[in-house]
Amino acid sequence: MKKLKKALVLVTTLALAVTAAACSGGTKEGTAAEGSDAAAKKYTIATDTVFAPFEFTDASNNFVGIDMDILEAIAKDQGFEYEINSLGFDAAILAVEAGQADGVIAGMSITDKRKNTYDFSTPYYEADVTMGVAQGSDVASYEDLSGKKVAVKTGTNGADFAKSIADQYGFEITEFSDSPTMYQDVIVGNTVACFEDYPVMAYNIQQGAKLEMPGDIREAGSSYGFAVKKGENAELLEMFNKGLENIKADGTYDAIIDKYTK
Repeated sequence: MKKLKKALVLVTTLALAVTAAACSGGTKEGTAAEGSDAAAKKYTIATDTVFAPFEFTDASNNFVGIDMDILEAIAKDQGFEYEINSLGFDAAILAVEAGQADGVIAGMSITDKRKNTYDFSTPYYEADVTMGVAQGSDVASYEDLSGKKVAVKTGTNGADFAKSIADQYGFEITEFSDSPTMYQDVIVGNTVACFEDYPVMAYNIQQGAKLEMPGDIREAGSSYGFAVKKGENAELLEMFNKGLENIKADGTYDAIIDKYTK
């Protein structure tokens, strides 16, 4: 009788152990299903090095700007993690194309040509183009550029606009990889003018760049967008769009723009 009782106890114990193991396994599978790869992933976001007020290093050596603050606010709203890889504009977009970065935010204009390679978010900024000249310059209009050299930053609205009118007004274009070098070239007189997105030019003049905008010339530019490689990281793009909508609705977006432009 004791042997029978012991056998029954053993069978019951084994049954309970199997049941507990099964329940435990089910809980782990459920947790894994709830926490998708997208939620657990830490995204690498490429950006420019110096494109104030959209991305730049402040006096405390922190990387800041409109793009950086918008990305931070969206990531907080949507609950994803990321790390910034500051590469320079050309290298940033190539990093995404090569799969070395998951996305890029760098004052990147949404163009039909780029749509062949990248998927873009909802536009997060509308930027006009303006012309800058050295302080005291006698260049006051496009006509004054005839026979002279004009500076642009590669891959920007300003570069596209300058190229579109270069033949009409008879000037030569010199390209630079970053805005500070472009500005300095104009200031020292190697080139007589530069074309740049208005908020970028205005911010740099506000910060002390020895430039001016003759007649406050403003031309229609294009929309900035966050981008991922075409056909990839759709979940990241969706989170960006949802987060952008939310931070616009709650006033966070306007506060960020005002912080750097007023």
